[in-house]
Amino acid sequence: MPAAASDARPEAGRRLTVIIDAGHGGADGGAVSPSGLMESAVNLDIARRIELILAFFGTDVVMTRTGQSLDYSDKATTIRAKKVEDQKRRLNLVNSTPNAVLISIHQNNFPDDRPFGAQVLYAPTEGSKAFAEYVQQLLITVINPKNRRTAVKIPESIMLLNHIKCPAILVECGFLSNPEEERLLQTGSYKLKLASVIAAGYLKHQRELYSGGMNEG
Repeated sequence: MPAAASDARPEAGRRLTVIIDAGHGGADGGAVSPSGLMESAVNLDIARRIELILAFFGTDVVMTRTGQSLDYSDKATTIRAKKVEDQKRRLNLVNSTPNAVLISIHQNNFPDDRPFGAQVLYAPTEGSKAFAEYVQQLLITVINPKNRRTAVKIPESIMLLNHIKCPAILVECGFLSNPEEERLLQTGSYKLKLASVIAAGYLKHQRELYSGGMNEG
């Protein structure tokens, strides 16, 4: 069951810790572009850039993974079992971190190569929706003014964001299936731009998160 909204309220006067989740990794490579670009690698690159930016501004940061390889128990003998084990590990990390804020980085994919644009999804916890809406608008303004996507609630099928207790967003940074965005996602300058916008979105809203969740109205 999704966490109750009251569980998302950070304790007043306590430092927040941003948990940056580079989606997929290990046995789970995620989506793959037509040219072979692997989502897990792109996610990690952007996530590590966000980590460096936030750390520069004095933010406490925790990464759910720092490389492409992941350790699994002997019980995880199939790819599915490894994925489940890894998701449970990430969930435990998030829920055991006091005053956490989760930012999960992913890439989109679609059978048609026309869809484009970043989209932010939000957890059902307090503060997540307004945080997502702000980051979504910032991504549109800075990255792609033609993007008409809006922030949306995370589907129930996404385990991590539906079982955490803190404010959280998942950023689909672009479509690997779109030739133009795939090309951009292979450049360091574009990944740095994405990371900078996402980090700025968090830094802008620290005060609202400190106060125990943003105004959802």
